[in-house]
Amino acid sequence: MSRTRVTIAGLLAAGLLALTGCTVPGFLQPEPERSEPTGESVDAELEPFYSQVLEWERCGEFQCATATAPLDWSDPGAGETELALVRQTARGGDPIGSLLVNPGGPGGSGYDFIADSIDFAVGKRVQERYDVVGFDPRGVGRSTAVTCFDDAQMDEFLYGIPESERGTDAWIAEVGAASQEFGAACAEGTGELLGNVDTVSAARDLDLLRAVLGDDQLHYLGYSYGTFLGATYAGLYPERVGRLVLDGAIDPSASNHEVTQAQAIGFEQALRAYLADCLSGSECPFTGTVDEAADEVARLLASVERSPLRGSDGRFLGADSLVTAIIFPLYSAESWSYLSDMFESVMLGEADTALAFADLYYGRDTDGTYLDNSTEAFRAINCLDYTYDADPAEMRESAAELAEAAPIIGPYFGFGDIGCAVWPVQSRSERAAITAEGAAPILVVGTTGDPATPYEWAVALADQLDSGVLVSYDGEGHTAYRKSNACIDTTVEAYLLDGRVPEADPEC
Repeated sequence: MSRTRVTIAGLLAAGLLALTGCTVPGFLQPEPERSEPTGESVDAELEPFYSQVLEWERCGEFQCATATAPLDWSDPGAGETELALVRQTARGGDPIGSLLVNPGGPGGSGYDFIADSIDFAVGKRVQERYDVVGFDPRGVGRSTAVTCFDDAQMDEFLYGIPESERGTDAWIAEVGAASQEFGAACAEGTGELLGNVDTVSAARDLDLLRAVLGDDQLHYLGYSYGTFLGATYAGLYPERVGRLVLDGAIDPSASNHEVTQAQAIGFEQALRAYLADCLSGSECPFTGTVDEAADEVARLLASVERSPLRGSDGRFLGADSLVTAIIFPLYSAESWSYLSDMFESVMLGEADTALAFADLYYGRDTDGTYLDNSTEAFRAINCLDYTYDADPAEMRESAAELAEAAPIIGPYFGFGDIGCAVWPVQSRSERAAITAEGAAPILVVGTTGDPATPYEWAVALADQLDSGVLVSYDGEGHTAYRKSNACIDTTVEAYLLDGRVPEADPEC
């Protein structure tokens, strides 16, 4: 459930409103600006990629370009894939270089994140000194993309209600068959790229982008999943690490089950924090204590599990979609009031508000079209980045542990292995700690009440990295830079602009 950082009040920042094209119709386009590569020595088979010259064209107020990367980094001659970039050049004097930005996901569009909401992504002082570059990782958005279902098929895949009882052999078979059909469509629509959208390949792309942008070192700002991408880069190229900010960190050594359990606990804790805040006000749809309100949420989920609610467009709201609708506003405490409205509507037997929240999470527009391929890319990348267990007995044991650890949310987080256990390309990845020995200082930012990337992951990553520096934000919500307080923003920007790291955790 760790996705691009999103709030209802900041849909542009979520990359949900995309630019429609790269050029501005009706205007004379200037001669393209060219980015000269660093000219560094690389293996002969990679030299054509590292020596390519980017040609930038106007995209509204920005510049855009397309880079070419090996389809398969282990066999650079086997084909190519395209990487879409958008750039705002440094607004002031004394530029430092390029700052590449990833908003999370996996599957989030860095292109849209920068083009639609650069002020949300990075501060004005950073924009003065850096060429801020958004990019779509391989498999995502405007880059050569993972392609699977059409809109109607996606609706059935994401919102369809299984006929069998959750956790039974019949239910596992039903969900597995749907996942297998989805994977087959992805394989047919995507081709060989589907087996090469793993994070290690994306990190190698990052180094290629660094070089063709003309930078000797990588300066990088990664949120959520973007922290794993940045840490992976540091592990592969520690000598090329410039200034890396990893905000909302993922623990690279955590297994799929450990990640799922930590997130289930994190979202449940965030739900209880919301309930405590809600009950302290005058317009809360719940009454009594936090425990009593939590029990009411559990009963509500059980109710729509038994009897899904029908929306005005004919779709049904089941427990899984309601969990998604609950999770979406929990990414930011600023959205908690919307969560109260949603709960109240479901209590009245209405499905539309909850379905709208789930639609926002999945990038589904009000007309039923999907605005991006983030859901397809999310599954494709995760299926390669973790290992999965296809044994129903093991899945049931893991599901029981999730339900015990997070009694409200956990029961609906189980059996997540099914989708990737039947994926057409099997994972080659082994999760392990990343040390990046010899790298320059790397700033790791963690939020104590982060539901999607729990604070302990930031602590773990900062400890693993040979040069990790932990910066803690005591608060709620997913990620901290540009959405918490001046202490965080000042600390991050002192590092990005001057290379200064705090002597000790400032505990913002």
